[in-house]
Order: sequence, then C-alpha cells, then structure tokens
Amino acid sequence: MPGVLRVFRDVPMLLRCLITVLTALLLVPVAHALTPPADAPPEMTRRLQACMLCHGKEGRATPGGFFPRIAGKPADYLYHQLLNFRDGRRNNDGMRYLLDHLSDDYLRATALYFASLDLPYPPPLPPQGDAATLARGEALVRRGDPARELPACTSCHGAAMTGTLPAVPGLLGLPRDYLIGQLGAWQTGLRKAFAPDCMAQVAQRLAPSDIAAVASWLAAQPLPADTHPAAAPLQPLPLRCGMAPAPTERRP
Repeated sequence: MPGVLRVFRDVPMLLRCLITVLTALLLVPVAHALTPPADAPPEMTRRLQACMLCHGKEGRATPGGFFPRIAGKPADYLYHQLLNFRDGRRNNDGMRYLLDHLSDDYLRATALYFASLDLPYPPPLPPQGDAATLARGEALVRRGDPARELPACTSCHGAAMTGTLPAVPGLLGLPRDYLIGQLGAWQTGLRKAFAPDCMAQVAQRLAPSDIAAVASWLAAQPLPADTHPAAAPLQPLPLRCGMAPAPTERRP
C-alpha cells in the first residue's frame, strides 16, 4: 500500500483529478458532501458530482486554490470558459477530456446552475509581499497605467471587483498563485478567449513584477457585503472583448 500511495503522489495534479472524477462516476455513490442538492434536475446529478470533486462542495473551491470557485460567477462567464476548455482555447487536458463530447446546451445548463448558487466566501489569507508591492498592486487594480495603455481592473471587473453582468468574473476570493497562473497563461497563449482577446492584451502589457503585485493585493482583499456581480456598466469597456457565437452556430 505505501508503494501505491507513493506512485499516486507522483502523478500530476490534473491527472489525479481526472482519475478521481472517473472513479467517482464509475463507482458511485460518492461521499455525502458531494451529493448535488435535492432540487437539482435528475439529468444534472452526475454532471455536478464531476464538477464538485475538483472544485469543492457546491463549487466553493478547494482549500489549496488550484481549482477555483465557480459558484456564483456570472453564467455567461462560466459558459464561455466551458466552451474554451472544450474547444482548446484554455489548455487543460482534464477539463477538455470531460467536456469534449458535451453540447453547447449541456454546458449552458451547467453554467446556469453554478451561477445560481449564492454562498458565503471564506476570509482572505494574510497578504504576501511588502508594502510597496501591495501599493503597486492596488494602484494597477484601481487606476491602471495610462502610459502603457493598461486599463484599471475595476473598469471591467466592477468597482467592488465582484464582476459585472453578463460575463465578467469577480477578482476577489481567489488565491494569489491562481491569479498569477492565469495571468501568466494569458501572456504565454496557454489561455485564450474569443477574439478580440482583451485579457491577453492586458496581460501582455504587464511585467512579471506587476502580475505579482496585482495578484498579491487582490488575494488579500476581503469580500464586500454584497458579493454578487454588478449590473452591466453603462459606459463602453476600455477594450473590445470577444463573445461566443450563438449555440446554434456551433453544435446541434
């Protein structure tokens, strides 16, 4: 048995997650903590079990933060990310394997379910970085850097940074390492969105020290009393961002 555990620890985290998901789907019942709510439509039961095994109960995120919170994010944002994983714009073999044969409507239903969850957030972890780094991060988040044509994060993600409808996610409640990883993925092209890819444009204008500063400051911020995404802004966004085609244009 120790030898088996040692081998399992050597398997990359994403493969371990995939093994866990497939095992759960083949060997149900799963633990009670992962059981979908009683009012979930029957056809969603297995789908939700697979999501929650990696993203935590009800999509609250895992303690280490490698698998982010999906509960309460805007439905259009979740739907776009499921499309991006399935169609290869986001590079994650485990997610692509799970979503490869699912229709747009199936992904939309999953996104709508998790977007409907209204759950409390855990408190933030203690800040990482010195005072100058955190101040630099706050400045970029709140004011951007006009000299480099960097918009403020709040201009798209909302003044409270809880996201905006219909498709911009919140930036709070996410671990520092996860934020760094996603900005780095946009810089290197491992993460993409529908053209024009506004986040790729932003990330490519950031220095590594900027990314560390922004992630450090965001990860240390508490959530406001109202954690819901804000209404769609009345003013145009500072950059044009691509949107997904209608489902009928993609798959039956």
